[in-house]
Amino acid sequence: MDQKPVTVPAIKAMKRLQRIGMLTAYDYPTAKIADAAGTDIILVGDSLGMVVLGYPDTLSVTVAEMVHHTRAVARATQRALVVGDMPYLSYHVSIEESVRNAGEFIRAGARAVKIEGGKPARIKAVEAILDAEIPVMGHIGLTPQSVNVVGGFRLQGKNAGDARRLIDEAIALDQAGCFSLVLECVPEELAALITERVSIPTIGIGAGPSCDGQVLVFHDLLGLYDGHTPKFVRRYANVGDDMRNAIARYLDDVRSGRFPDGTKESFHMSSTEELKKLYGDSVVVPMPKVN
Repeated sequence: MDQKPVTVPAIKAMKRLQRIGMLTAYDYPTAKIADAAGTDIILVGDSLGMVVLGYPDTLSVTVAEMVHHTRAVARATQRALVVGDMPYLSYHVSIEESVRNAGEFIRAGARAVKIEGGKPARIKAVEAILDAEIPVMGHIGLTPQSVNVVGGFRLQGKNAGDARRLIDEAIALDQAGCFSLVLECVPEELAALITERVSIPTIGIGAGPSCDGQVLVFHDLLGLYDGHTPKFVRRYANVGDDMRNAIARYLDDVRSGRFPDGTKESFHMSSTEELKKLYGDSVVVPMPKVN
């Protein structure tokens, strides 16, 4: 595996040549693991609101929370391209505020940001952020920040009219200068068509195998999230079960007195004479407990 840092131009050059592996991460230890495994792009996703902070959706996440987690991920990452996910209302109010908020992610260590949507107002925000020399990843299809408008977490682009709208948005984001495009929860046929139509890599999540890359949420992939798991998730481990079992064994050892071991996992005075100085000659010196 090439250990050189993954750059925005390198991601663009991977279209149709090499599948892009993208994964979310939200803190130092998980980012370090994802990076060491060879992940191309680490997205500090606003999904952290649900899988890390316990919010019911992504709408409650703030810029401050996202930037805080981005700093931790950036400190852990040597190779992967770190992308900060701009949360709800961070690029909706004004162009000036959009650029300022995007800059906060770059200062925190991200090397690009992600924005949801492809309508004209979003295109203006993308162009302004790009003018500030900040690379932008687009995101269309199911955009979780629009969940109240679309009526829930549902497949998008099922009919020809909606599909054409998404194609137009994809082309607009490509022409605006995005370096890549996330396609979330759209029919495989539509994702294949968009992938063919745009010059930038597409990264699918619930969009079928024809995209230039794939992304999953870290906690979904590893079985760490006990909430709803979408159809498109493939679980590669059940780390949550392993963690619960390990904690249960630890608690059992504590309550039964098996942990800690009096020899292997404990420290002792340097000599019996030192113990006598502490307890006195007339007191029986306690012997260490060996399990």
